[in-house]
Amino acid sequence: MAPDPVQTPDPASAQLRQMRYFTWEEVAQRSGREKERWLVIDRKVYNISDFSRRHPGGSRVISHYAGQDATDPFVAFHINKGLVRKYMNSLLIGELAPEQPSFEPTKNKALTDEFRELRATVKRMGLMKANHLFFLFYLLHILLLDVAAWLTLWIFGTSLVPFTLCAVLLSTVQAQAGWLQHDFGHLSVFSTSTWNHLVHHFVIGHLKGAPASWWNHMHFQHHAKPNCFRKDPDINMHPLFFALGKVLSVELGKEKKKHMPYNHQHKYFFLIGPPALLPLYFQWYIFYFVVQRKKWVDLAWMLSFYVRVFFTYMPLLGLKGLLCLFFIVRFLESNWFVWVTQMNHIPMHIDHDRNVDWVSTQLQATCNVHQSAFNNWFSGHLNFQIEHHLFPTMPRHNYHKVAPLVQSLCAKYGIKYESKPLLTAFADIVYSLKESGQLWLDAYLHQ
Repeated sequence: MAPDPVQTPDPASAQLRQMRYFTWEEVAQRSGREKERWLVIDRKVYNISDFSRRHPGGSRVISHYAGQDATDPFVAFHINKGLVRKYMNSLLIGELAPEQPSFEPTKNKALTDEFRELRATVKRMGLMKANHLFFLFYLLHILLLDVAAWLTLWIFGTSLVPFTLCAVLLSTVQAQAGWLQHDFGHLSVFSTSTWNHLVHHFVIGHLKGAPASWWNHMHFQHHAKPNCFRKDPDINMHPLFFALGKVLSVELGKEKKKHMPYNHQHKYFFLIGPPALLPLYFQWYIFYFVVQRKKWVDLAWMLSFYVRVFFTYMPLLGLKGLLCLFFIVRFLESNWFVWVTQMNHIPMHIDHDRNVDWVSTQLQATCNVHQSAFNNWFSGHLNFQIEHHLFPTMPRHNYHKVAPLVQSLCAKYGIKYESKPLLTAFADIVYSLKESGQLWLDAYLHQ
């Protein structure tokens, strides 16, 4: 008789036998940078202390949910959740005890449950699937504008009028390529991450001269915790340059901190905000970022942009003319970029992370701008910022279809769904800066 085969222990079974139960109090204690970091997804508890450094989306974005339930952002950001869950098995250390709620008491259970039903409905409606022709035509219109800019100088010469027209066309190319790379960066075009990442490298690297890794590092933090101080890098200008939000501005005043004359920030915003962000800060920082982090693939894509620009415009303009053109394009693009990206967030609630539910986190920090053909094109559909933040992997051409469903959800739970005209949204940036600057001054002088 043959001997019984040796039974090899099943690691997964052994892990299940060792499964531990935890309370929310225990999870919340593992949220610091120097302590263990845990998070919860679908009631399962994961230790991300070591993994956070290897996280493809960056260490900070996943760490921002340490000590919290991360189910909704996990579902929102990943298009292949089954594959990701396989890699998560090695991080699993237990689950919430049966008597523990599925998420923290700071979160609205009814709202969260209904939003998850809405997300399932949206998926069944096919709104998470992209129309590839839409993005193909969008890319083609960018490439045609790029060619038209060069042809303007080649045909009409380099006098003031064709030079100015060329600069405007190239600025449009850069702004529109910025909105397009945003689509691929959010994995909202192709069904696989590989193809999205590849085309993302081409658009942001070759067409714009910027690194995909830098964009991922910055932008996903913003989406994970929008307008949360020390978690959203888009508000890192507080408190060095600006006092942002009613809560943070009053805190700054009470602490008697005055890095800048914040009560005048609505004025100097026009000097160090829109015109300066890209040409004076991003332009050098992106190279520092890729070299420091050894992102050589990103660097190669970036250099392909500069080589292309050099060899196409240098023969026409010479070195001084080329540098002048490049600076003007970055200057115009910077103004376009800052006004569009800040109109949805700066006037909204800015605070520390209060660990509220996904819907409330996004809605309190986000507003929309009215839909129109021009607004859609001009902002790359970021006028639908609410829908984009709730469903970050949704193709932009479907935002208007899901908007009525989101409005109904907000109305049911008494959440303000704010939408405004484009120029009003621009003006609100300045008004909000003036208000928060005055709040800082009052607290600084009297509290």
